[in-house]
Amino acid sequence: MQPVIVMPMHDPSGLMFPHLQAITPQLKSIFAQAFVGITAITRETQAPYLAWLEADDFFQIHYRQPEGSVGDDFLTLYAQAVEVCLPNQILHLCFIDRVAFALQPAYRAEFMADLQAVPPAHTPLIFQRSPAAWKTHPRNYFEFEQLVTRLGQLLFNQSLDFAWCHLAVQANQLKEILPRLRSHDLSLVAEIVLMLKDKIQTKDVDWLVWEDPFIYSCDPQQLKEEREQSSEETHKRLAYVMPILQLLEQWWLTEKRITDHKNL
Repeated sequence: MQPVIVMPMHDPSGLMFPHLQAITPQLKSIFAQAFVGITAITRETQAPYLAWLEADDFFQIHYRQPEGSVGDDFLTLYAQAVEVCLPNQILHLCFIDRVAFALQPAYRAEFMADLQAVPPAHTPLIFQRSPAAWKTHPRNYFEFEQLVTRLGQLLFNQSLDFAWCHLAVQANQLKEILPRLRSHDLSLVAEIVLMLKDKIQTKDVDWLVWEDPFIYSCDPQQLKEEREQSSEETHKRLAYVMPILQLLEQWWLTEKRITDHKNL
């Protein structure tokens, strides 16, 4: 059974749609279907691209509500996918910019082989950034997200990428936890991992190198230095890292209380 791909898409400027068009033939060779969540502002500004999506049965489009938070948008998209897919069908929860880059010639064969080698028994599976992949990212990206990984290691004795870029999970596994998810911001991605952590597996991959220089057609070193020196970028990272750190602490405290109560 072919897997499906599930991607939220916020692209009011139309930067990502040409990348999506370019890789669609390759997506169709890997996946049975693509579920795409479109933000309200993207729907308003990118009508021609959306007409293209709507004309292709490969794409199942979910139009997100203007008042919805990021976490709520993700949840409704994921809920749509699990209702349509067979229980043991593998869903690849990911992001279009990462996938577009991974399907470029340098990493295409490795990326496709890794995706096609995921049996149901190996799910849920986080494709994590390898040391080589992390080396390409700006230092502020790396250092802040590593805070999350290190805290998770200390609290749960598991080295996990809680701010993941690509997660493979069976539809029934995701459907089981969706009603219990409570986060409404980007910490939702970490809460998903926490819900699945007793079963989760990981695989470090090089194809999760930093994608922005490709997406923006910029010199990698110059863009990396700009992002490292940018207070706006640092604040952007902190804005999702801090809630995830708090979520991990709360989750650990809850598990500790339950364990302590059982030991009474």
